[in-house]
Amino acid sequence: MVSLETEDRDLLVLRFVPPYEPGDEAAYLAALEAIGEMPRDYLLLALFGGGPGLSQQGERAQALWFKRTRAQVEGHCRAMALARPGATPRMTEVFGKLWRIPLTATDSEGEARAFLARFMPLS
Repeated sequence: MVSLETEDRDLLVLRFVPPYEPGDEAAYLAALEAIGEMPRDYLLLALFGGGPGLSQQGERAQALWFKRTRAQVEGHCRAMALARPGATPRMTEVFGKLWRIPLTATDSEGEARAFLARFMPLS
């Protein structure tokens, strides 16, 4: 299941979690596009269930999205937290090379939310 929702006005929550469905990859890529087009400041919480990876085509589309939207994300995303099973400090390093924003990767949604709480409210 993939969803992109707004919580507390400033917090975008991207979920890619069970139960997984056939259209999840397309929905995930569409959610990335919506994030990349966000016209206002936000915090991003990305929740991943550790399920199936993207196809080769999906990985390529995601990588192109990272490149194409880098300035937009850096301009509007004030902080990002990724929560997924098996998250490591290395993931924080990898994502830190993509964007120059505060970010963390953890295996705990609670820890991810606590990290983002330090940046609220945005206004």
